[in-house]
Amino acid sequence: MKSIISYNVNGIRAAESKGLLEWLSEEDPDILCLQETKAQPDQLDDSLLKPDGYHTFWYSAEKKGYSGVAIFTKEKPNHVEYGCGIEQFDQEGRVIRADYDHFSIISAYFPSGSSGDERQTVKEVFLDQFYDYVQELKKDIPNLIISGDYNICHKEIDIHNPKGNKNNSGFLPHEREWVTKFLDSGFVDSFRKIHPDTPDKYSWWTYRFGARKKNKGWRIDYHMITTPLEAKCVDASILSEVVHSDHCPIKVVLDV
Repeated sequence: MKSIISYNVNGIRAAESKGLLEWLSEEDPDILCLQETKAQPDQLDDSLLKPDGYHTFWYSAEKKGYSGVAIFTKEKPNHVEYGCGIEQFDQEGRVIRADYDHFSIISAYFPSGSSGDERQTVKEVFLDQFYDYVQELKKDIPNLIISGDYNICHKEIDIHNPKGNKNNSGFLPHEREWVTKFLDSGFVDSFRKIHPDTPDKYSWWTYRFGARKKNKGWRIDYHMITTPLEAKCVDASILSEVVHSDHCPIKVVLDV
């Protein structure tokens, strides 16, 4: 069994100051995928670079204090791939992949379009190019897990106010259609496999309006697994009680 957690920490140093490493020691996942680390490795001390029991791999944005992904793993991977070969997004530190004997896992941080039309356009370019990248990749790696912050709610059940958010980035019709196309290309939303109809389960809440306390959130973080792994997915959960960020961790357990 492999327990895998994905977590947008919204700044690894801020999350560390709120007890991230103590939580990691208690939760003890086999693999931890991080997004929005907002740090270069040379800005981090050994408590993050060399936490007990883990190998760590970091892929930072060229711009300091921005974006960035990482993978913490108990088992040393056979290979780590930094970036996805798309220069614009590799400069932003959005994709890192670890390859093991029987599967590969990507920690991915999709762009947000919420700051305006320019970034929405960037997001849509990413969606198109990342889709093509993944289609090629899974020809060579059929057992593929893509974990991270997709910055899209797929269905109305995944967002607290679908009518009020229908014109907002992250819940636009064509973004939701992209997720459907992505799933139809050979992926499974692991959380919905285990909890097909469970409402009010979210992974991100705005810091405003007391949204988290009222559970007015969005489910925008996913463990997407390729269909050959579907039968090996034994559990999936959202750890909404864990608070180091405006996101919470999400977990999947695979019999691999």
